[in-house]
Amino acid sequence: MGVVPTILEKEFLRAEEKINLVKDVVDWIQIDVIDGKFTSGKTFELELLTRIKNIEACLFDIHLMVENPQKWINKCLFVGASRIIGHIEAIEDRDEFVKLVKNEGVEAGLAIEIDSNIDENIPDETDVVLLMARKAGFGDYQFDEKIFDRIKEIVVIRQKLGLKFLIGVDGGIRKENVKRLVEAGVDIAYCGSSVFNGDIVNNLENLKK
Repeated sequence: MGVVPTILEKEFLRAEEKINLVKDVVDWIQIDVIDGKFTSGKTFELELLTRIKNIEACLFDIHLMVENPQKWINKCLFVGASRIIGHIEAIEDRDEFVKLVKNEGVEAGLAIEIDSNIDENIPDETDVVLLMARKAGFGDYQFDEKIFDRIKEIVVIRQKLGLKFLIGVDGGIRKENVKRLVEAGVDIAYCGSSVFNGDIVNNLENLKK
């Protein structure tokens, strides 16, 4: 299973600091984007990422917690995104969103809120389905145990449809629950505080173990 550090920050300088801490020890970094409309709060201006130097070796995974995520595709491309994930709750036409992203030569993902229904409407070209294990956005929300039933649902759908998308989980992942996620079928663990609180290299190693 892959571990991807997540950056959820209102201030760019704090985001830059975190990116510089992990850029040399991970392949992917997820940048969370909140517009204050899809959910409360607002993250730093995405375009500011272009100011960060020497990050060519890292791949940006942009998690769009925004209204009309298709309108953010060009911004994501401008900052060098390698994967763009939009929330199904904010996407009118999933096939169109995935097609627009894939046509730009980057990976396309769909994110699903913890309380949203999971259905079989997953475009064939989808690269990642990201399940939230807590409510998306800012806030001290806890890891929700019902995520394990939701993982089972998406695993069954992937098998039934014969698709190859990766399954990601984001929200409240710790070394205490990561093994259960792996056993449930998760391919990518998106982690924030469990990576950045303390020794980053040790945290990453412990999560991967």
